Amino acid sequence: MEKLKGKVHQTPLKQSATLNYLTNADVYLKMENLQKTGSFKLRGAMNKILSLSDQEMKNGILAASAGNHAQGVALAASLRGIKSKIYMPKHTPFSKASATKGYGAEIVLTGETYNESYQKAVEEMNQSGSTFVHAFDDEEVIAGQGTIGLEMLQQNAALDVIFAPIGGGGLISGVALAIKAFKPSVKVIGVQAVGASATYQRFTGRKLKSPHAVHTIADGILVKEPGLITYPIIEKYVDEIVTVTDEEIAHAIMFMLEREKMLVEGAGAAGLAAILYKKVPVDGKKVGCIISGGNVDPVKIPTYKELSNRSMRFYYTG
Repeated sequence: MEKLKGKVHQTPLKQSATLNYLTNADVYLKMENLQKTGSFKLRGAMNKILSLSDQEMKNGILAASAGNHAQGVALAASLRGIKSKIYMPKHTPFSKASATKGYGAEIVLTGETYNESYQKAVEEMNQSGSTFVHAFDDEEVIAGQGTIGLEMLQQNAALDVIFAPIGGGGLISGVALAIKAFKPSVKVIGVQAVGASATYQRFTGRKLKSPHAVHTIADGILVKEPGLITYPIIEKYVDEIVTVTDEEIAHAIMFMLEREKMLVEGAGAAGLAAILYKKVPVDGKKVGCIISGGNVDPVKIPTYKELSNRSMRFYYTG
């Protein structure tokens, strides 16, 4: 954590009276949507880039990202005076692409998914000799994300369980390592979108069909397969993984907008969706939930509202 002091925000751990009422639990939201660049991804990117030698920085930095990692890499690279070039899927939300450019990176929009963008970035790395900063499958990146878990325990040492979204697994593997090292009794629950659930399928022993098509409104966790480094950590330290539908994610987004006056992205709302829809019993528990990011295009709000209405189960009062 020392390396990141002053470079990233210690984000709030806040409560919602309505959420506590609906879940019959004490829920604490870790607001990484209020992090610099609007996402937890800055932590891992910053930790990695601060650890690079002059030789590793010489030919610049390459990355592939669905958006949030891109912004973290762009900002961290700019702070160290390094050039960065980032490959992003063609359908990356405009807000994420323009913000990445604003932080100083050159961006290349290519491919339908993160995995396709990643392949293009690796091709360039092999030609240019640039240093590749992986979005999740890197020990320094994982360690950076793990600082969220340490902060949560510092902010509330009484937590019983923590929910975290899973894309490639960098966030949950870092958090699980940190939590289990300092308070192993805390349960760590992973959450994936039904339409991009490779880690869930593997973790639960289901036979995984080749995931040619992945689809979810939660573009931040739109990943076809877990990492080679992250998955063994998940398998060893994560207690349970559940899935949520796009309708449930949309409902959680609208809950945050209407009740907390905050617009969070799909990946950021996934853990909250799992809590609201009671995917794991939490009655009477102290529950941590990582709101991983807030980089979402406001023009999508009507879509989220429509999806949310399809799965409305709660009637809010007062």
